Amino acid sequence: MATRSKPGLVMRLPLFLMIWGIAALSMWVPAIHAEIRKNHLVSQNFFFAGLLGLVGVTLIALALGRGGPRHGSLGQLLALLGTFALLPLFLALPFYEALQTTTYLNAYFDMVSAITTTGANLFEDPARLDGALHLWRAQVGWMGGLVMWIAASAILAPLSLGGFEVTARGQPGRAAATPNALAGVDPRRRLVRITATLTPVYAGLTVVVWVMLLISGETGLTALCHAMSVMATSGISPVGGLSGAASGIWGEAILFLFMFFALSRLTFSTDTATVKRANLATDPEFRTGLLIILGIPLLLFLRHWLAALDVSSDGHPLLALEAWWGAMFTVMSFLTTTGFESVFWDEAGQWSGLNTPGLILLGLSVIGGGVATTAGGVKLLRVYALYLNGLREMERLVHPSSVSGEGRYNRRIQKNGAFIAWIFFMMFALTLTLVCVVLSALGLSFDQAIVLSIAALSTTGPLIDVAADTPIRLAELGGLAKVVLCATMVLGRLETLAIIALITPDLWRN
Repeated sequence: MATRSKPGLVMRLPLFLMIWGIAALSMWVPAIHAEIRKNHLVSQNFFFAGLLGLVGVTLIALALGRGGPRHGSLGQLLALLGTFALLPLFLALPFYEALQTTTYLNAYFDMVSAITTTGANLFEDPARLDGALHLWRAQVGWMGGLVMWIAASAILAPLSLGGFEVTARGQPGRAAATPNALAGVDPRRRLVRITATLTPVYAGLTVVVWVMLLISGETGLTALCHAMSVMATSGISPVGGLSGAASGIWGEAILFLFMFFALSRLTFSTDTATVKRANLATDPEFRTGLLIILGIPLLLFLRHWLAALDVSSDGHPLLALEAWWGAMFTVMSFLTTTGFESVFWDEAGQWSGLNTPGLILLGLSVIGGGVATTAGGVKLLRVYALYLNGLREMERLVHPSSVSGEGRYNRRIQKNGAFIAWIFFMMFALTLTLVCVVLSALGLSFDQAIVLSIAALSTTGPLIDVAADTPIRLAELGGLAKVVLCATMVLGRLETLAIIALITPDLWRN
C-alpha cells in the first residue's frame, strides 16, 4: 500500500510567513547594490533588516511546530490581506533608516503604495533617494505584481473572486464545483505548483524588457526599475517618469509592447481559461482593450486636429504624429493602471492649443486592465459583461419576447455574470464615494479627494500628478489622510468582494 509523503517544511509554513521570509531575503539585493556603490550605511540597513526578518520568520516557524495552515483558500486570502496591509510595516524599516529624512508613516505609505502596485510618488525629487532606495521601491512593486499573478490562479479563482465571479459557477467567496483544472488539489500544493510555473515567466519577461531598454540606450538602474514597473503596472521610476529617461521613443515603444500583458491573462497563461481553445482573437478583454486603445487616441487626435485647423493651416505632420503616439501610449498606460506618461502627451496641447482633460485618464484608470493580471480598476471583463447586458436590454425593447442565446464572444460570461458585475461596480462606486467623503472631512478639496480616491482604488498612483489641474503633494497631507489612503490602496488591490469574503463564518468557525 502506497504511503502519502509528508509535506516539506515550506509546505507547512503559513503563506504569510513564506512571503515575509522571501521579502526579508530580497532586502539583500539593494544591500549588495548599495555596497557596490560604496554606500555602506544604506547597505548595512538593508542587510541587517533582512537578517532580522529571516531570524523572526525562523523563530515563529519553530514556535508553530509541525502544525500547518488549516483554513484552506480562505486562510490564504487572509494571508494575502496581511501581505498588503501588515508586511509593509517590515518593508518600511530599512527604507526609513536609510533615508533618515522622513517619518516612518511616510515610509509605510510608500511601501503600501509599492506592494499594491499603486506607485504613488511621495518623494517628488528623485535625487532625494539613493539608487538602492529606488531599486527597493521598484523591487517591492515587482514582488507585489508577482503575488497578484500567483494569487489570481491559486487563491482568487477557486473562491470566484477578483473578476472570476463573472465567469465561474460558484458564488463569490465560496469555492465552485470545478473552478479550474486544479480544483481538487490541496490549496497549499496548488499554490506551490502555480508559483513554480509562473515565477520563471514573470522574471523572464522582466529580464527581456530590461535588456531591450539597455539596448535602446537606457541606463542600467533606470532600465531595471522601468522593466519591473511595467510588468507590475506600478509606474515607479527612479528618474521621475519617462521624461527623465534616456531611451526616448524606442523605450516607450518597448514598454508599450509589454503593457499588453496587463490587458488579458491569456497573453501569458491559460490556467484560468473557462472555455476550450481560448485565444486572444476571441478574448473579450483583449478586444475591448484594443478598441479603447485605438478609439480614444483617435478621438483625441481628431479633436486636436480640428482645433489646429482653426489656429493655423500649416501644422507640421511630424507634430501630429508625435501627438497621436503620445495619446496612444498614455491611454494604454493608464488603462493598464501603469501610469507612465508619454513625453509626447503634452505635444497635442502645444500643437493645437487645447489641453487634454485629466478626466479621461481618471475614467481609463477606473476601467482598468484584465482579470487576473497586475492591473487594477473595475477590470475589462466586468465592463464587457455590462456592455453585453446593455445590448440585451436594448434588444428586448425592440423584441420583448426574444430569447437570448450565447453569442460567439460571451461564452466566458455566466448566466448572472452581468448582475454580479453590476453589484461590484456599485460597491466600487459606493467605496469611492465613502473615501471621497472621508478625505473631504479631513480638509481636502473635492477635486483633490476625487483624484486621490480613484488613484488609490484603481492602484494608479501617477494619476495624482497628472489628472489634477495642480499636482497634489502627498507629503503635505495629514497623517489620518495617509492612513485612509493606505487602507484604500489595500482595498483597491484586493477588491471589496474579497474583503467581504473574509467575513464569512467559514473562515472563523475553526
